[in-house]
Amino acid sequence: MTTVQTPTRSAPMQRITAGPGFNRWLIPPAALAVHFCIGQAYATSVYKAELVAHFESSQTAVGIIFSIAIVMLGLSAALFGTWVDRNGPRRAMLAATTCWVTGFAVGALGIYVEQLWLVYLGYGFIGGIGLGIGYISPVSTLIKWFPDRPGLATGMAIMGFGGGAMIASPLSSAVLRLYDGGVPDEGLHTGNAVAALFLTLGAVYLVVMLFGALIVRVPHPDWKPEGYDPNQVKQKSMVTTGNVKANTALTTPQFWLLWIILFCNVTAGIGILEHASPMIQDFFRGEDGSSTVAAAAAAGFVGFLSLTNMAGRFIWSSVSDIIGRKNIYLLYLGGGLLLYVSLAVWGSVSMALFIVITGIILSFYGGGFSTVPAYLRDLFGTLQVGAIHGRLLTAWSAAGIAGPLIINSILDASGEPGTLTAADYRPALFTMVVLLAIGLTANILVRAVSDKHHAENAPKEQTDRTAAEESEEVVERAKHPRVPIMLAWIVVGIPLAYGVLMTLNNAVRLFA
Repeated sequence: MTTVQTPTRSAPMQRITAGPGFNRWLIPPAALAVHFCIGQAYATSVYKAELVAHFESSQTAVGIIFSIAIVMLGLSAALFGTWVDRNGPRRAMLAATTCWVTGFAVGALGIYVEQLWLVYLGYGFIGGIGLGIGYISPVSTLIKWFPDRPGLATGMAIMGFGGGAMIASPLSSAVLRLYDGGVPDEGLHTGNAVAALFLTLGAVYLVVMLFGALIVRVPHPDWKPEGYDPNQVKQKSMVTTGNVKANTALTTPQFWLLWIILFCNVTAGIGILEHASPMIQDFFRGEDGSSTVAAAAAAGFVGFLSLTNMAGRFIWSSVSDIIGRKNIYLLYLGGGLLLYVSLAVWGSVSMALFIVITGIILSFYGGGFSTVPAYLRDLFGTLQVGAIHGRLLTAWSAAGIAGPLIINSILDASGEPGTLTAADYRPALFTMVVLLAIGLTANILVRAVSDKHHAENAPKEQTDRTAAEESEEVVERAKHPRVPIMLAWIVVGIPLAYGVLMTLNNAVRLFA
């Protein structure tokens, strides 16, 4: 086994190193505080029609806002991953907060002055950078605090990204009604109301994300959970006891196999997620060609999928701690493949069957996101897992482009929206089956990383800290405010409960 020496910590990391008695269960609320906020990116459909009308543009032109944000998420995560690992989660969370909130402010200005390019620049480009940095900011920290349960830890955080849309969707609708004095007669809110919504969300997210940055800490290099024996890691196949640097990881087949796995799993999930509402209406049509599923029920279906997406991020990632990361991806990809075949062949037979199948598929989609950081930790160690994760998220950016392109092109060739049937979706669904088969093959090929890639020594930070500065740092750690753990969980728990209750209320319409 290669011995990895503990690096000298940089000043930013030393300032947030936890003192004795720190409760590691404060870290998940810190991560959730950030992920709940940036998860708003999945709630842009709430005001999409308003922006189309306000700018007198096309659906595609407004949809580019979201596409830019997701592309920048992957690119910024890849570019700044090493910086995040070196400077620690607090600086990363502060940088993410600055970019995310600035994105809302610039986007609001663009709406007020009716300049769509400013919304591209603000929410899409600047906000997208905040998305990427914020997404990876707590990952390596959580893994270091929970070496005994990395899947559970990353599942809790990345669950927040899925839950962010559940909170933001009903909240945005309520705020729009408030600013417009109710629902307008024509059914669309004004552009000024959307701009005010952007400013409101930016202000709320500023406070919540700063709270997360305030309470986050990194463990002391010598810390380990009570009862945890690192030597037991040796007994687990596919789990390394060494560490691989981010640049070295890019030269290994394991990284690129995981890239293919994530790309295939995300692309397949987007196939359901992007078309959820029209899909359930198209699958169930009467003899006269009209859908038997009301628009309200279709909206409830979207809410149901958001719940399974969020739940899957926590449940399946936690299960991976027990059965292993490779095995859980066999379930995601192999099980997903069978589910897509079932959906294509029998999905229109029963609405209950359709709902169950798509719900499980979306849980696998969410689980794939939350399990991959733990998979990376198993293969490459903890040294630069955040940076490696950032580079891997370029697969998400690619899937965000490829998924809609594949599905939309197939459906566009099948007929006009509102006239499609279950049969029209089958080519798209079987295309997803092929993608999942490719991802499944890649997962089967994953092996443990060769010891030759392990770093002999962790990179040491060059610092000129004097003994006086070291003493000052100890005092600084001692005077950090201690936030009651109950308060931290209340701050993130109340918004989550609100989002779940509102989503359940919508989902009930499926069976009304």
